[in-house]
Amino acid sequence: MAEFEWNHQYADLPDLRVHYVRHGAGMPVILQHGWPEFWYVFHKNIPELSQHFDIIVPDLRGFGDTDKPGGNPSMEDYVADLKAFVGHLGLERFGIVTHDVGPWIVQPFARQNPDRFLGIFFFDCPYPGVGDRFYAPDHVKEVWYQTFHQMPFAADLVGSSWDNCRAYFAYFLAHWTHDPHAFDSDLDAWADNYMKPGNLQGGFDWYVAAQEMRMRFVRGEVSDFSPITVPTCVRWGEHDQIIKAEWRDRMGEFFMNIDVGLLEGVGHFPHYEAPDRANAEIIKFFSSLAG
Repeated sequence: MAEFEWNHQYADLPDLRVHYVRHGAGMPVILQHGWPEFWYVFHKNIPELSQHFDIIVPDLRGFGDTDKPGGNPSMEDYVADLKAFVGHLGLERFGIVTHDVGPWIVQPFARQNPDRFLGIFFFDCPYPGVGDRFYAPDHVKEVWYQTFHQMPFAADLVGSSWDNCRAYFAYFLAHWTHDPHAFDSDLDAWADNYMKPGNLQGGFDWYVAAQEMRMRFVRGEVSDFSPITVPTCVRWGEHDQIIKAEWRDRMGEFFMNIDVGLLEGVGHFPHYEAPDRANAEIIKFFSSLAG
């Protein structure tokens, strides 16, 4: 692929400066990263998708080159960020593609503002129906990092050196992909990003913010999570180690208009591991809504 010249921009919100990349024209579609990611995880997707849509790829609060306000952010802060960001851009309605931590933000936003979404596309999606399976005896060893990230010393420990930081992210990126070498060419970029001042803590702050909601899911306190009415497409990586494909079994209880399918031969990062197939699925879904 020829060298792509990234169009970096910034949105000055009332209490947050958001970095984003934007390319293309037409239907606005936001690509929202998870952890351990930043906007660049979509660098294989943006060139193709921007031939079809107005592609907008922000860094979340605390990640990448977006501000790191610090403190103790709440889930409501991330939801408010999304609302303020699309308002700043003047987007009345838009589509969104996300996975991992992103669905935690998108689902409450969709319940509160269903008329703002044209459609939602999830890869490997945490949702209330996962319940206590996240902490089942055969899976609890996979989620140790979620507690570790809430420790006050975690960022200093991981960031004690560039090599240490690189090794930490190399573990997750290899373990969560079906091909453990999928991220090898980008590991230096990941270490460089997370060694920027505040980025480790900014990413770890997510786990502080999400803890209360995560525990509600585990306890089965989901009666007030009304089904989401927005057209939703889900493509789940067959070999995801952290958010397992079999957990998609209850999505119909929480999404009224949903198409759920499996992407074979990939793990937790379908958009990165199989960008051509991921792009094709995204284009098909949002093009059908436009039609």
